Amino acid sequence: MTQINMVQSLNKSLDQLMAEDERVIVLGEDVGRDGGVFRVTDTLLNKYGEERVIDTPLSELGIIGMAAGMAMHGLKPIAEIQFQDFIYPAFDQIVNNISKIRYRTGGRYSIPLVIRTPYGGGVRGGLYHSQSGESYFVHTAGLTVITPSNPYDAKGLLVSAYKRNDPVIFLEPKRLYRSVKAEVPDGLFEIEIGKAAKLKEGDEVSIITYGSMVPTVMNTVEKNGINADVIDLRTLLPMDIDAIIKTAKKTGRVITVHEAPRTLGVGAEISALIAERALDSLLAPIVRVAGYDIPFSYSHEDLNIPSEKRIMSAINRVLEY
Repeated sequence: MTQINMVQSLNKSLDQLMAEDERVIVLGEDVGRDGGVFRVTDTLLNKYGEERVIDTPLSELGIIGMAAGMAMHGLKPIAEIQFQDFIYPAFDQIVNNISKIRYRTGGRYSIPLVIRTPYGGGVRGGLYHSQSGESYFVHTAGLTVITPSNPYDAKGLLVSAYKRNDPVIFLEPKRLYRSVKAEVPDGLFEIEIGKAAKLKEGDEVSIITYGSMVPTVMNTVEKNGINADVIDLRTLLPMDIDAIIKTAKKTGRVITVHEAPRTLGVGAEISALIAERALDSLLAPIVRVAGYDIPFSYSHEDLNIPSEKRIMSAINRVLEY
């Protein structure tokens, strides 16, 4: 076990996967010589050469299209999109082709492709480098959508994503790349896809969150002594519905927290699931704490990201209802 940050954890994971399986190809803009814009792929070019660590042209459509072809012909590509905001030129490839190949071909073809991309705010990237677009992909059948909140989960989930026989959108919260450290096993290991993690046990309120907001939620409840169940979804598609319903029935008070805009966010889906399956257990309305429905601000970035103050206000609201 070694204490490392998320960038180091992802880098070690990629290195070990490439060493173990020669079918693994890393490709994307500046992933080779520069080691990626956040240095996640640093040193891999020197170890594995230009045929397996490919610096692509500045074309997200080309990156994903090429990776899809590789995957359909027996390789295991792990493509990087520099910022999640840049993924939209490849949106047609992802939602109309990659996600549907297995269904379209009656199972004759699959696309075991991992698309890694950093998302969210926290590095003063402004409106074109700080978006959280997970709902676009959660809405698309045929995809798996994962977002880790710590270095341990980042490694275990990336290994599981690599072993999956279908396309995975692997969203990495850039704000946590170097701000959080954890003990991570030196060898490869897996974390079950579709299984949430319970980070804190409590019986007064349930807080369901994921990705970049997990440390903020944990700081809030620990600092204020809140008797809360805290659930880290880890996988957004498939979502751990059993964990969501179980905690809602346990406490009767539910808050969802995510950085993405509020309207049609993951919190809305969680709220609908609880309303359908655990309405009689609720003691207060479900409260969503989320980003605002506006372009992500550059000059006032922190105001758009849910804060401890906003989370605490939601906690007080449901407890006092």
